[in-house]
Amino acid sequence: MKLNFTYLLISGLIALLSITSNGNNGDIQLLTKETTFEAGQSIILKFSSNADETPSLYVSNSYGSTIIKPNIESGIINYQIPQSISNKTGIVSWKLIADSSLSGTFNIISKQKTVALETYLGPPSIQAGGTDYSMLIVIPTDSYDNPLADSTKVTVKYQFLDNQHIEDVLIKNRIAYKNIYSETKTGRILVSSECTSLNSKEYTVNVIPAIPTSFVISYQRNHGYADGNQITTFSTSIIKDKYGNIVSDGTYVDFFISNNSKHVLKTSGTSINGIANAKMIHPDHEDQWTVKAFVEGMAESNQIALIYNPIISDFKAVFSESNRTITIGPLKSFMNQMIPDGLEVSLSVYKNYIKLKTLTKSSFEGFATFKLDNNNFPSKNYTLKIKTAGAEKTYPNIKL
Repeated sequence: MKLNFTYLLISGLIALLSITSNGNNGDIQLLTKETTFEAGQSIILKFSSNADETPSLYVSNSYGSTIIKPNIESGIINYQIPQSISNKTGIVSWKLIADSSLSGTFNIISKQKTVALETYLGPPSIQAGGTDYSMLIVIPTDSYDNPLADSTKVTVKYQFLDNQHIEDVLIKNRIAYKNIYSETKTGRILVSSECTSLNSKEYTVNVIPAIPTSFVISYQRNHGYADGNQITTFSTSIIKDKYGNIVSDGTYVDFFISNNSKHVLKTSGTSINGIANAKMIHPDHEDQWTVKAFVEGMAESNQIALIYNPIISDFKAVFSESNRTITIGPLKSFMNQMIPDGLEVSLSVYKNYIKLKTLTKSSFEGFATFKLDNNNFPSKNYTLKIKTAGAEKTYPNIKL
């Protein structure tokens, strides 16, 4: 019974204190009626109170939170919002620490005067044709680096060749953007923007040619002989895209060459003024080439065929020093002149139809000389095969 009485007494005291607290805090009233402020404006929240208590104010926005001590003047409780909060746009929440039911929000908007234009433009190069585009993004900001309010007008200006465009776009979600499409010609697009009388600097977008189309190749050479010395030059026609624009300088072109041996040779060149050139040395034996060029993954050429006639149909081989020194020559070209230095001559040594070794030499002043030493080739009968420029001779049963 005594325990129940004590419990009732304590419950009654708690209820009495609760009623007293709510009554005191209920005397605090918000006097400030404004709910929207401009960034940089001095913001003071004012409260009237008959209570002895002067609670602190808890303030929070997207940049952080803080607690503000009050300043009392003529019975009015003033809370000065710090600049770290009043200079930034957004929703600010506040709450009196002593009274959980007394809270609210206010909104800070940006100053409607542009101080800076944060501008992005990319990509810097787009393809001609009207489907590729570069995006201009403009973020106008006030003196406190706040983006301007949505629906603020931004003027986008761009010029290409003889065409000039001026268009207005509205800020949405704190940014304004404009897609700037290419045209069918190549060149430079000049871009700028303006907001509340502040102009950006000039930006540039390069309009480059589109994917190249098929082209034609040709060749040029001094003669059609397989001398292993002269150069054949392959050239493309002027490579263009489907809009007639000459492809960019540096476009890489591969030339693939198939010969009679089913081997594939490759040479390449880069374009200048739409034309790419590549070179290949003549074969050193009779051959036929089939040539085709490609801009990898984009365009290809026609196919051409080249015939290289043999430059040597016969040659002499002189044996001396017990047949261990073999001199091949003179090697003469198509006008009976000495073959240019560097022509490859090979000598293969066989014993009982088994090849023992192949020796190679480069011609010098129309001759090539081989020396067969006794250590590698003991004194026996051998078969010697000499080959150069596609011509071949066999000398059986040569005693060394």
